[in-house]
Amino acid sequence: MIQIIPVAEASVTTLMNSINRVIINPLIVLLFALALVYFLYGLAMYLLSPDNEEIKKTNKQHMLWGIFGMFIMVAVFGIMNLLLKTLGVDDNKIKIQNGSYTVGKLN
Repeated sequence: MIQIIPVAEASVTTLMNSINRVIINPLIVLLFALALVYFLYGLAMYLLSPDNEEIKKTNKQHMLWGIFGMFIMVAVFGIMNLLLKTLGVDDNKIKIQNGSYTVGKLN
């Protein structure tokens, strides 16, 4: 029988690795970087304005939310690793090569 529509076969593990590598990991890195910048901005403004209590209070909130954002991104990364291990990917190693990185079983 001739197939008109090509069928791509992939396992759930392959799909999860692809989603993790192409979408989730870059998004986690971007959001972690934004949270870090937000924290550092709050820290810099806090240290540069020692006189004004209103600005210090606002910048304490910036630092707190920056730390909270970084915590969330680390937790999401851990949950993704847990999902990959649950689906059968044994070695969750991060390999950086030519500016891109992969997570999952590496040969």
